[in-house]
Amino acid sequence: MQPIDPSAFRLTVAPMLDWTDRHCRYFHRLLSPHARLYTEMVTSAALVRGGQVRLLEHSHQEHPVALQLGGSDPAELAQAAAMGARAGYDEINLNVGCPSDRVQSGKFGACLMREPALVGDCVRAMADAVDVPVTVKCRIGVDDQDEYADLQRFTETMLAAGVGILVVHARKAWLQGLSPKENREIPPLDYERVYRLKREFPELAIVINGGITTVEAVREHLARVDGVMIGRAAYHDPYLLARLEAELCGTPMPGRAEVLEHLRIYVEAELARGTQLKHITRHILGLYQGEPGARGFRRQLSEGSHLPGADWSLIESALAPFRRAA
Repeated sequence: MQPIDPSAFRLTVAPMLDWTDRHCRYFHRLLSPHARLYTEMVTSAALVRGGQVRLLEHSHQEHPVALQLGGSDPAELAQAAAMGARAGYDEINLNVGCPSDRVQSGKFGACLMREPALVGDCVRAMADAVDVPVTVKCRIGVDDQDEYADLQRFTETMLAAGVGILVVHARKAWLQGLSPKENREIPPLDYERVYRLKREFPELAIVINGGITTVEAVREHLARVDGVMIGRAAYHDPYLLARLEAELCGTPMPGRAEVLEHLRIYVEAELARGTQLKHITRHILGLYQGEPGARGFRRQLSEGSHLPGADWSLIESALAPFRRAA
């Protein structure tokens, strides 16, 4: 397994089911040339037993990009990780944080926090199968497992298994009684617990996740941990990624219309291969979030992108009011 450079994880975009597909990742890359991007969670069973290799599709422009896997069978995860590495992914990440019922029934996701030894076995098997880094994304706890000592033991096991990067969602997961959406909002954030983890395990690169929505907050977190993972804020207000890129890397901020102009070649190539425009435009609806005219931009794209024959001209039409105002 390759050595890990913690600086490559300063800014990352969370894996988000039904959101961070290949179209979304291409768009996010235009906004932030340096952010580390993650796929939606792909189950090891879908790749190994289901043969759904199409789930690994991505473009070379997305790099650095990580494949997130879900599963709990070490041998199967090793096979899936090897498939991801052969497909060109820069990192394989194991999901130990998703609280959904479907994930629990498959014995993976957040419920695995109760079984750190099994997670360690999974990580070792994956690391033996690939040359790229194997990382873990977890919660600070699960259900009544709410003592720092539980997280401490989990972390010690990950270190022993060779994990160099741990992404920690600073909320515990309630596996009974809360929906996945509620699990992203109701359990209180406990950033200090993640900071403590970094203090006690300085050799481990810690990336913090959960409720981070501003440049200022990112700056404050980076004074305490190695990296920050942005989730829903990057999707609902994607231009935040351009602001963060400028703050952390000094990259000049592109204009919003300029970003879409760069997206045009991709859109037209995808339309030519049969992709419907709505599968791309759903990811760009928030680009003008907070700007005058944002509602009209969203409405025009939402109402027109599903119609037969919808093409780039729809995006151009949605952009027209901003061009006139410039």
